[in-house]
Amino acid sequence: MKPTTPHYAAREARTCNGVLEAIGGTPVVQLRRFLDDETIDLRVKLESFNPGGSAKDRPARRMIEDALAAGEIHPGSTVIESSSGNMGIGLAQACRYYGLKFICVVDPRAQPQNIAIMRALGAQIEQVTKPIDGDFLAARLARVCWLLEHTRDSYWSNQYANDSNPTAHAEETARELDDAFGGDLDWLFVAISSTGTMLGCQRYFQDHRRPPQIVAVDAHGSVLFGGEAGKRLMPGLGAGRVPPLSRNARPAQVVRVSDADCVVGCRRLAATEAILAGGSGGGVLQAVRTMRDQLTGARCAAILHDSGVRYLDTVYNDQWVQQHLHIAPTALSELAGLSESAGATA
Repeated sequence: MKPTTPHYAAREARTCNGVLEAIGGTPVVQLRRFLDDETIDLRVKLESFNPGGSAKDRPARRMIEDALAAGEIHPGSTVIESSSGNMGIGLAQACRYYGLKFICVVDPRAQPQNIAIMRALGAQIEQVTKPIDGDFLAARLARVCWLLEHTRDSYWSNQYANDSNPTAHAEETARELDDAFGGDLDWLFVAISSTGTMLGCQRYFQDHRRPPQIVAVDAHGSVLFGGEAGKRLMPGLGAGRVPPLSRNARPAQVVRVSDADCVVGCRRLAATEAILAGGSGGGVLQAVRTMRDQLTGARCAAILHDSGVRYLDTVYNDQWVQQHLHIAPTALSELAGLSESAGATA
């Protein structure tokens, strides 16, 4: 297969004053093979290019800097948060940079690599092992409340209700996407959990009076937007209780995806575009794929929150997929619409 461009133009490097200044400005990549439909202009924003590896770097930095500016925390304070991984990493990075202590409350679904990264950045990990009424998020939040009561000079960043979360995405993520499409974007697909990313994008496009149709991609088993609680394996997608931020979110459409959909989307993206996306990103792209008949001639964007590098032992592991999702490798390839030569001939 010939290269898609005859040469690669060098991009100007930027010099940043500290690692947090390197957050943002992530690339937007056009997918020419994933959908098998040349009429659809589909581009993805690769948030894994942030220094902490995910879209959560943006609100993590914003929440910490806003709290410092307001005098709610100071060097030596302890920040406490509930996270499945990516927000924890973003906060661990920001807290380490500003001389703050950080405690992250996780549950058994958190990726071991994410926990290791947080610890390497100086975070203290508190893991809950039993859900409350079947909900691990409720258990994590209960532990956060206990820690706040028993930790001197502590502060809850509260990604679920903190307006700095969507503000970061309104001022950065959405603006960058708008620039990439020259102000002409028809559809935007966003995975939801705290709903900060979606709400921020909604605000930006409403303020600029050219709103695309925003599709909220949620997990089966999530209670967001009227969903019913159930078992979920993928971290960072869906929620076991309704976060306060979601009350102002108004997606044009909600598409629910299964754990299997997330894996299928990730595998197809890797085979057709040579991109490793995290589990939620696979779910987002599978949602795009199921809606492709509605997208003919449209300009579409999908936000891929993190990299598949942190999912090598799960999403990209055939044994894990067969054990937990009961899908054999051959069946997985069929679901993804792939053949053995898909990557070379797509």
